[in-house]
Amino acid sequence: MMAERRVLFWMCVLVAINQLGFGAMVPSLPLYAQSFGVPASAIGMAVAAYGLARFVLAVPTGQLSDWLGRRPTLAIGGLVSSIGNFCCAWASGYPEFVVARFVAGAGAGLILTTGQVVLADISSPAQRGRSIAIYQGTFLFAVGIGPFPGGLLAEHFGLAAPFVAYGVASLLAAIVAWFAVSETRDLWRAAAAAAAHSRPPLARQLRLLAGKIGFVLVSLISLMNAVVRTGGLFAIVPMLATALLGLSVGAIGFALMVGSICGLLAAYPAGWLADRFGRKVVIVPATLMTATSMVLFCVAPTYGWFIAASIVWSVASSVGGAAPATYAADSAPLGMNATAMSAFRMTADAGYVIGPLALGLIADVYGPVISLLSAAFLLLLVGALFALLAPETYPGRPVR
Repeated sequence: MMAERRVLFWMCVLVAINQLGFGAMVPSLPLYAQSFGVPASAIGMAVAAYGLARFVLAVPTGQLSDWLGRRPTLAIGGLVSSIGNFCCAWASGYPEFVVARFVAGAGAGLILTTGQVVLADISSPAQRGRSIAIYQGTFLFAVGIGPFPGGLLAEHFGLAAPFVAYGVASLLAAIVAWFAVSETRDLWRAAAAAAAHSRPPLARQLRLLAGKIGFVLVSLISLMNAVVRTGGLFAIVPMLATALLGLSVGAIGFALMVGSICGLLAAYPAGWLADRFGRKVVIVPATLMTATSMVLFCVAPTYGWFIAASIVWSVASSVGGAAPATYAADSAPLGMNATAMSAFRMTADAGYVIGPLALGLIADVYGPVISLLSAAFLLLLVGALFALLAPETYPGRPVR
């Protein structure tokens, strides 16, 4: 138990450092892409390139973490992410910037996919919700608080400065991964050997997972959450706030930071609820809250309302971020943690590709408000299907 807690602690440190850098460039990303003289749909491409790399590498990352080990894969991810973000800061044109975003996304994919595999390795079903909630809460808090210092960096040192900060943060994450995170790859092997199981080939593993309706639907929820996050919050919301409310990148970053603090406070209680009462009782309301936050961003008449929308968004993301990953880990057959969590991440990362492009195109044709409302509707639809059709993977028990 102490070894598992130590791994969880250092994984939280790693993801906090890395995602603080990611959050730092959120307010300036659409404006930096816009500085190359491109429309909203092309801004979406800059976001989508990052997600495309994560999507392409998700399943290979799971296999790499089984072959090479979790710790080296995390460290390599930090180095690749650092190179990509430094290249973003030094890009001289839009095509070069998009290529650099792809490289940065590849590094992020190695870190995020392997991180979820590690969490699945070290957690048992009875306390998995709380373990993943702590990790996810740290993740979201760092992403949420990052826009405030990132916005200040952009205002005082230029729109490229947050990318430099992300590059430095990724280097630090690589150092933490190599020197502090313990290897967890062999934990599932010991469990499988004890149960006289062997791991089937990758194709059969993927077929087994595709046959689980709950796993498919929770992956679709994660996909739509990514669509709303990258296409809505990262690409559309900053432009909407600047155009309608006249907010600076610093003001947008401050609002997201306030929301992230509230989201951090909600993370552990959400994990406790998932362990106490089951996963669905957390996933379904959180999905509704996420859709509601997009509506609030659309109708916010003042900066105070914008902050309120940020709070609803962050709490929903914190509550709804851990429970779907917990549900996916519950669904993994023995010895298939890497494949299950990488397939789950791959589906989510598809949203990083679809969201910015689709919502950017809708914004070009119908405006940003219709774009956000469309995403909210689709999220509600997938949430309703999950509520009706997905089985509960863990019925809950009294938590001491």
